[in-house]
Amino acid sequence: MIVWPSVPYPLGAVFDGAGTHFAVFAGAAHTVELCLFDAEGTERRVTLPENAGGVFHGYLPDIAPGQRYGFRAHGEYDPHRGLRADASKLLLDPYARAIEGEVRWSEQVFSHPLEQGRQSADSAAHVPRSIVTSSTFDWGDDRPPRTPWQDTVLYEAHVRGLTKTHPGIPEALRGTYAGLAHPVMLEHYARLGVTAIELLPVHHYVHDHRLAQLGLRNYWGYNSVGYFAPHGEFCSAGDGGAQVDEWKAMVRSLHAAGIEVILDVVYNHTGESDHEGPTLCFRGLDNAAYYRVAQDSERYVDYTGCGNTLNTRHPFALQLIMDSLRYWVQEMHVDGFRFDLASALAREAHEVSKQSAFFDLIQQDPVLRGVKLIAEPWDLGEGGYQVGNFPPIWTEWNGPYRDTVRDFWRGAEGTLGAFARRFTGSSDLYAGSGRGPLASINFVTCHDGFTLRDLVSYQDKRNLANGEQNRDGESHNRSWNCGVEGDTDDASVLALRSRQVRNFLVTLFLSQGVPMLLAGDERGRTQQG
Repeated sequence: MIVWPSVPYPLGAVFDGAGTHFAVFAGAAHTVELCLFDAEGTERRVTLPENAGGVFHGYLPDIAPGQRYGFRAHGEYDPHRGLRADASKLLLDPYARAIEGEVRWSEQVFSHPLEQGRQSADSAAHVPRSIVTSSTFDWGDDRPPRTPWQDTVLYEAHVRGLTKTHPGIPEALRGTYAGLAHPVMLEHYARLGVTAIELLPVHHYVHDHRLAQLGLRNYWGYNSVGYFAPHGEFCSAGDGGAQVDEWKAMVRSLHAAGIEVILDVVYNHTGESDHEGPTLCFRGLDNAAYYRVAQDSERYVDYTGCGNTLNTRHPFALQLIMDSLRYWVQEMHVDGFRFDLASALAREAHEVSKQSAFFDLIQQDPVLRGVKLIAEPWDLGEGGYQVGNFPPIWTEWNGPYRDTVRDFWRGAEGTLGAFARRFTGSSDLYAGSGRGPLASINFVTCHDGFTLRDLVSYQDKRNLANGEQNRDGESHNRSWNCGVEGDTDDASVLALRSRQVRNFLVTLFLSQGVPMLLAGDERGRTQQG
């Protein structure tokens, strides 16, 4: 197969109308093979001929959109030195614009059997494929709504959960990008008065090994492996590349209705999990560049509670995040981002720093500094709780607002003064950095924890359906069941719960700051505790 000379940038697979340029950073490899798959799954391997500072690249004429591909990185495998190259593993392109398939959990997707003296088996039949895409799309006269913060009402929603059971949407479109922008949903957003949909993760993610063993799947999506690829399971036409155009059509429809699109992004960790996790992408390309590796150990530094932490101290890992953010703004037309466990992104040696490279790059970037930036201002590491400490262009999820409002309306003693501060914009948190009330994203409920109906119906959580025997999740929810635990027919209890729901909603929408409503709370959605 012919491979022509090329340049090391841009990274990823870029079709130019005649062929495709491939480039991937694999700083720990001495050779990288591009693996091309036909419709029957037959694999052809081509060595990328050029290496520019760890970026392996080449141009292949006649390779067009729709081509399935992956990489194999040849190099050292010595986990105690941070080296995990294993050419038996087919690797996703970190810059893939579309991804097809999911992990079929088996020994083949893991590299660690090498340490037990066994030969590692080929993973190609068990892992997803990257797909070459085209950037061509008719955006028409699409324009970002650019709703000012003072007029913004956020609506936090899950793509699948929002419409999966909606009787007014064609069954084939329920739970998809197309369903989310269906006319009946556009009418619903208009009636609610929301101005922006904050979507739970849509980056391509994997279903955890442990969940698969239990016969379960990862619903929430906080397990990313593809930071440029919209998750294929949310596409009505399947995951063969159509998810890119369906995403764009969804955004175009929402923008035409005056609705902004904000993404919940998970750059703090990836779906490759801890040191015993699968080798799917980053780990096999350059483990020590993409992850914070513990010194003199095969393990990772874990500020996230998810097994690994992305290494924002390395220029290529940081570039991956920045390139992904710009891609979603410029090519996918999103209007902002909510950063999951954002404190983890701002850690330098160990501490969270306002002078971190991540903050500096966002601040000076002409594309990103003009979109909505929302931080979840904490992680699980020491000193990770940073509410009120993010730079001026950021807004923050206000955890103290949630806690105080819940305490006040359940009748906790001594909360009036704190309630007054939260209701009037939390100046104690934001004035010191020169920010006003609009820095505060106010919420009573979110995807974490109780829905609003459950907040007034349950004293205790009931996390039973996921097989964890109620051991997971927060136990101190500041909830009040209004006298009866769970469902009831008692009219007086139901009336009190209804009044409490209205108390919470009125407080949320009259408080100084930016309100965020959890999708479904407007119509009494329950998860039975």
